[in-house]
Amino acid sequence: MTKAEFLEVLAGDSRIGNKKQAGQAVDAVLDAITKALQAGEDVNFTGFGKFSVAERGPRQGVNPRTGERIFIPGGRVPRFSAGSGLKGKVKGS
Repeated sequence: MTKAEFLEVLAGDSRIGNKKQAGQAVDAVLDAITKALQAGEDVNFTGFGKFSVAERGPRQGVNPRTGERIFIPGGRVPRFSAGSGLKGKVKGS
């Protein structure tokens, strides 16, 4: 599902006024999550999941075209862990 398709679904919800308001709400939520992760904070939605930042260490990799070994530096990466409520709904229970 693309963002445009997602906004269409939200715009059809009686709690959201229209597609423009849906877009503004989604953008605001994503911006808030992004800012929290940049600050090193976790964002936890009970029953849905948890957004966090993990430190990834440096490692060796292989260029798939040439087979040459390359060095991949470490860094901070975003993570998402699904909550039990989301897992249960996806499984159908």
